[in-house]
Amino acid sequence: MQYEQRAYAHVKFLGLMAELYENEFEDFFHRLMCSRYPDFLDVRTAGSLGDMSADGLTLHSRKLYACYAPQTVNPYEIRKKFNKDLAGAIAKRAGQFDTFVFVHNDRRGVHPEVASLLATAESSTPAVGFQQMGARRLWQECMQLDQLAAEDVLRCEIPIKEMTFGIGMEDLEPLLKQLQELRTESDPLMPLPDVPLEKLDFNRIEGADREDLRRGKRQSHLVDAFYAGTMSELEHDEVAEGFRLYYQQVRRDWSEPEDVLWQLKMYVLGNAQPRPKVLRAALVVLAHFFDRCDIFEAPPAGWRPDIGLSA
Repeated sequence: MQYEQRAYAHVKFLGLMAELYENEFEDFFHRLMCSRYPDFLDVRTAGSLGDMSADGLTLHSRKLYACYAPQTVNPYEIRKKFNKDLAGAIAKRAGQFDTFVFVHNDRRGVHPEVASLLATAESSTPAVGFQQMGARRLWQECMQLDQLAAEDVLRCEIPIKEMTFGIGMEDLEPLLKQLQELRTESDPLMPLPDVPLEKLDFNRIEGADREDLRRGKRQSHLVDAFYAGTMSELEHDEVAEGFRLYYQQVRRDWSEPEDVLWQLKMYVLGNAQPRPKVLRAALVVLAHFFDRCDIFEAPPAGWRPDIGLSA
């Protein structure tokens, strides 16, 4: 899909996350996972058997999914639901799964109660792995659908006409805002690392793009500071995974490094013309994920630009 189509699909996805609860959310989850994974089983209820404590199973990765999408978040109900589903899954589906995935519709991230439950369960049940799947990870699955599959999952037509979007990833808006403020306060004399030249050379990033990433790198420690802390580190990893998946998509569609970087800028900012300070903040974000190797390729060990290899 074109950038504008992905952006339109993201708007529709966020609308669904704000509207779908309980059974309707579970129906959406089933559509998405069936479109993504041939081995996904969309478990339905059956009389007195119910669903045997599983809203979905993947046969190859051996994951069991438990959905929780209430209209009002209640910590007591979250704990009750989680413990009931986990105990039921262990009792009724022993040997059928290795990982328990708690699926929820909270657009803001992982609820503190969910984080505590997952950490406690992982310590007390070492034979089972635990994951959560919220709005970010659901969208990352949507990102990998082709247009027809995305239209079926989102229940809407995705137009081809060009449109303008003023912000790319909604989750990055608070980070961009803080970077704009912190950049004006940072010490310009502080010694800071530079982007590895070998990776810039290996990916054939030159000219203004090269200088943009080098300037951005000198402030990219602020991104680490923004995501400091256990809960924020989980968010950091999810945002990084979104960058990695989006990079893989645009890398298939665009061969020139400058075009790939242009697409990644739109992923952060949208395709509207940003204010200069917003663009500078976005370049800090891109330099950060470039340095982490979530976007663009790391050169192989021992690679040098003078030995005739190219990306």
